Amino acid sequence: MLADARSRLDRIDVEAAYRETLDGAFLVDIRPAAQRAAEGEVSPGLHPMVIERNVLEWRFDPRSEACLPEASYDARILVLCQEGFTSSLAADALRSLGLDATDVVGGFKAWRGAHLPTACPRDRS
Repeated sequence: MLADARSRLDRIDVEAAYRETLDGAFLVDIRPAAQRAAEGEVSPGLHPMVIERNVLEWRFDPRSEACLPEASYDARILVLCQEGFTSSLAADALRSLGLDATDVVGGFKAWRGAHLPTACPRDRS
């Protein structure tokens, strides 16, 4: 299923995702809150959207009554998960709705490894 989904995507690396985000693409972090708290997040200065996986399609489908104001067939959507697996399936689901979506190879782990802007994990004390 993963290979099938990826065959329909032009996946991008973290550096390309960073550049596209600066140019107006929506970087969407689909990781659960606990994972973001433990591992860190993309810097708030880049205005990432946090939309957990279980609500992604209906929040981005422009035909949905519960869609976000940003939901549009013209929007570029870059999906980010922890390591780049779940994001492939999610981006493919968004593409099936007619949206311009792809995912970020290596996910947040690669983003952090490339020393791109992040926010530290919350203090666990």
